[in-house]
Amino acid sequence: MASLPEPLTALVVELNRLPGVGPRSAERLALHLIQADTAVARRLADVLVTSRDKIIECAECGGLAEKSPCGICGNPARDERTVCVVERAIDILNVEKSGAFRGRYHVLGGKISPMNGIGPEELRVALLEQRVVNGATDEVIIALGTDVEGDATGHYLAKRLAKRGVKVTRIAHGLPAGSGLEFADELTLSQALEGRRELDTK
Repeated sequence: MASLPEPLTALVVELNRLPGVGPRSAERLALHLIQADTAVARRLADVLVTSRDKIIECAECGGLAEKSPCGICGNPARDERTVCVVERAIDILNVEKSGAFRGRYHVLGGKISPMNGIGPEELRVALLEQRVVNGATDEVIIALGTDVEGDATGHYLAKRLAKRGVKVTRIAHGLPAGSGLEFADELTLSQALEGRRELDTK
């Protein structure tokens, strides 16, 4: 059985590391790129390197941006009194597609997971608390997945922020149990944001 040349195998391995790309898809992509015009491959390589070099983390929300503050944090039309807390930067894009939220964001960078050695100190929890203390925040919306870690993180944040006198709510119905925001469509997220409820801090 013929095997792929080493450089092509290396490309397949790297493509297979991408989320959502399985071994067969990685092989198809690699074969397409290798057989495409050299200019196509170079253009893709250039865009990848340029994007990686130019995209930074917004100092305020933690989202992906070309400059800091990002377009959302720097927009005076956005409601700074309401902050939506998400797990990852990509979740901001998912919520924005719903068109139901006009406030600001805060990326935690993960969820509390003692089993994986992730506590509040490894996340951007202190920065969130600092934003609440220093800013004009009236409400913090927890928009995390409905799995065990998401629920635990939400309750931890609710208790911690309640001491600061801020209202803490959680997006409501519409998100399937055990899933994240990336699996929800725009209408589902819109309904979840509109139907948010206050989290119990007891």
